[in-house]
Amino acid sequence: MGFVIRRAARYGFCSGVRVADIRVRRFAASGRRGAILGQVVHNERVVEDLARLGVRTVESLDEVVEPVVVFSAHGVPPSLHRLALERGLEVLDTTCRFVYDIHHASQRALAAGAHLVFVGNPGHREVIGYTHDLDPDAYHVVHTLADVEAVDWSRYESITVFYQTTLNAEEYEEVVQAIERANPATRRADTICYATKENQAAARELAEGADIDLVLVVGGRHSANTRHLFDICARLKPSHLIQGAADIDPAWLSGANGVGLTAGASTPDYVMDEVEARLIELGGHPPQR
Repeated sequence: MGFVIRRAARYGFCSGVRVADIRVRRFAASGRRGAILGQVVHNERVVEDLARLGVRTVESLDEVVEPVVVFSAHGVPPSLHRLALERGLEVLDTTCRFVYDIHHASQRALAAGAHLVFVGNPGHREVIGYTHDLDPDAYHVVHTLADVEAVDWSRYESITVFYQTTLNAEEYEEVVQAIERANPATRRADTICYATKENQAAARELAEGADIDLVLVVGGRHSANTRHLFDICARLKPSHLIQGAADIDPAWLSGANGVGLTAGASTPDYVMDEVEARLIELGGHPPQR
């Protein structure tokens, strides 16, 4: 009898990631040589594809021997722009415009006397880009309630909170509210990417569907927004985070009448198509488009 396949209403590449991917592929097609500092997007399949096109990924500027360095969609600290130019490198900057908005907004808040708080993973390239060049006394990065409770927030005249763009803001509401209780002079900047919000809302709606018994979340293992989509779905239905069609275990589909598909903002459309094609091979009905 098989099962029905349904995709989320919104999923996959956001505009920033799509533009970054296109720009690097066009660069590769031109025959020029370059290296990407960090994954241009957090998706291993994309990184492998770009490497085959001749644009490899490196982890530090010291590893760049090509004439061009590519800065990823996650952005880099301003000092890295200066250092690259000092070393005679040409820069292909694919930083997402929403990330640049946070760079600019945080600098304005700092100039106005606010203490900066970045809610996110301190090891994420996006967060490092915001904080690397700042005076350590000018900001905090918090990820858990314990991080918040370890700081005396009352000593700051004012606080501005910025979210890592890929977060599920609802999961960090308790964290931010704790800062607000400790210091009423706290304001929040609206820094969650619109595509992240829409993908998360659509993933929740998909997993809540009465016709869905299982959800497959497609994306890179290092992608923060893919992980947050998985967390949303897993709270509602049995869910699996996969990188592609090869990761699907047919045993997962046993007894399922409906399988939902969603994908992180760094997942190309062709990977979703491959996953869907594999599900059809395993007995799924093509979705109504």
